[in-house]
Order: sequence, then C-alpha cells, then structure tokens
Amino acid sequence: MFHKRIVVPLASAAAGLLALSGCADLGESGGGVSNGNPAPVADTSQAAGAGGGAPAGQVTLSTTELDGIGEAVTDQDGFTLYRFDQDTAKPPASNCSGSCAQTWPPVIADGQVDVQGVDANLVGSVQRADGSEQVTIGGWPVYRYAKDGGPGKSSGQGVGGAWYAVNPTGGKAGAAQEEDSAEATGTTLIADEAQGVGRIVTDAEGFTLYLFTDDTKEPSKSNCEGECAQNWPPVIAEGTVDVQGIDENLVSTVERADGSEQITIGGWPVYRYAKDTEPGQANGHGVGGKWYAMMPEGCKSEAPPVEQSEAGDSDSGSGSTEDGGYSY
Repeated sequence: MFHKRIVVPLASAAAGLLALSGCADLGESGGGVSNGNPAPVADTSQAAGAGGGAPAGQVTLSTTELDGIGEAVTDQDGFTLYRFDQDTAKPPASNCSGSCAQTWPPVIADGQVDVQGVDANLVGSVQRADGSEQVTIGGWPVYRYAKDGGPGKSSGQGVGGAWYAVNPTGGKAGAAQEEDSAEATGTTLIADEAQGVGRIVTDAEGFTLYLFTDDTKEPSKSNCEGECAQNWPPVIAEGTVDVQGIDENLVSTVERADGSEQITIGGWPVYRYAKDTEPGQANGHGVGGKWYAMMPEGCKSEAPPVEQSEAGDSDSGSGSTEDGGYSY
C-alpha cells in the first residue's frame, strides 16, 4: 500500500498537451484523462515584507545556526530564508503569488549572488511572471517571511505545515530534515520532455520510464520477468509516491511475482531501461516494437522510435525466450 501525494505540476506539463492518439492505439478511450493544471503563476508586483520588502539587487546567502532549528540559510540582512512545499525543484517553479508573495516575499536577485557556506553549484534562479529572477537553492525558490521581526528570527518555521527554513542544500532545516529523508526514499513520477521523443514520464533522477505492450492494463499485469526485468528494471513503489504534472488518479500499483509493488500509470506497469545511462535519454523507445516511452496520460509515445546503436539493437530482436517470447 502506498500513499500518493500530488505535487504542483510542471509548468511544461500545462503547455501544449496533445491529443491522446497514443492511448487510442492501445485500446484506450482517453476519457477521464487530465489535461493538466495551469502553470504556476508568479506575482507580478514587488511584495512588501520582512526587512522593508522583497530583497532585490545584490544578494548574499549565508549558512547560519538558528536557535531551535540548527543550520539554515539567511540573506545579506540576516533574515531567515524559507522554502515552500507547494513549489517544485525539478524544474524550479514558484507557486506563491498575490497575497502569498506579500506574506512570503520572494528573494529577487538583479546581479550576482554571493555565497558564504553555501555550495555555489546549488544556487540558481527561476524566472517569475514579471520577468524577475527568484533565487533558488537546490532548485527550491527561496523567500523571506513578513512576520519575522528582525534578523535571526524564524517564526515562519512550520507555518501551514508547508513553510520551512531552508538549509544549505535546499532541504528543510531543523526537525523537518527527517521528513525530507523519509520522502527521499519514496518514488517520484515527473511529466517531462525528452529530445526526439517529446512528452514523457521520468523518475526523480530524470530517467525515462517505459511501458511494454506485451503487458496488460486491464487488469494490470507485468509480463517482464527474469532476464527481461534485468534489461527493463520495474519501477517499484517504495514509500510515498509523488506525482508532478501527472493525474494522480492514473497512478497505482500491481503486485509482481516476488511480492513487490510495481508502479502503474493508466494501468500499464512502468519500467526503466538499463541502457539509458544518463538522465534525458530515451534509448528504449521503440525497442523490439514493444517498448515505448510512457506519456503522462498513461499511454505510449507515438514519436518515431529512437535510432538504435549496435548495442541497443541486441535488445530489439524477436527470438523466442522464456521471458515472454522476445529477446530484450
């Protein structure tokens, strides 16, 4: 049994959802499939708040020990910086606008961001709707809290069960770090894009996920075992299953022969491909005419098969084996 927690959808998932022609090819009606949610909208005005307004211009991020919280990040004025659970880090997106951004002013940088005790490689920015650049740490947009009365205050910690002081890696500072660690052991499904294939689903590491047309979706059943499962590792539900840009109602699990619970989307069991060696690759798309990149709607991508190298071709034959009648 796993718990699904809907995470704010990707901005890219809302832009240009296409007709579900791939689903129709697998006998799917396409009915009831979510057409995505609106892209995150950023505030278009400068929000007043802690320390006289949202910081703009030169920003300095410093690692500081806060009473009762521990290691956290403060800005050039000594104000505690926070992250918001309803934002996303992959890709970075802010979902705090309007009155939210008045209470939680986004940290805006017009120039270089200086770091003291924070890894510069973890610091970036995300463009808001007004064109300003909000500072990110570990992909998470960062904010002040208007009700922090001065430097070193951290009254925003835990507000609404969604706001936490940010630590130097972008995680939640203080006791909430344990929650972060627990969530890190879960499974994440992300609507994304792959070059040459288009809209796909990836895991938290950015690896493309696939479906196998020799499986069944009604009822859900995996027919990839043994050597097949070595080449196409099933995506196993471990802990919380988070979804980003995917209708959570499409996500479930199916029990495998070994008792593990494999993730399904739209009823189809989901796999990785062992020969995808880097995030963003989709070398498994079209292999053997039976393996296809999974789309966020729970159907196969209709993009042309990825051109296979000689090594990849060895997985696409149709010789008889004990693992479903095809070599993989």
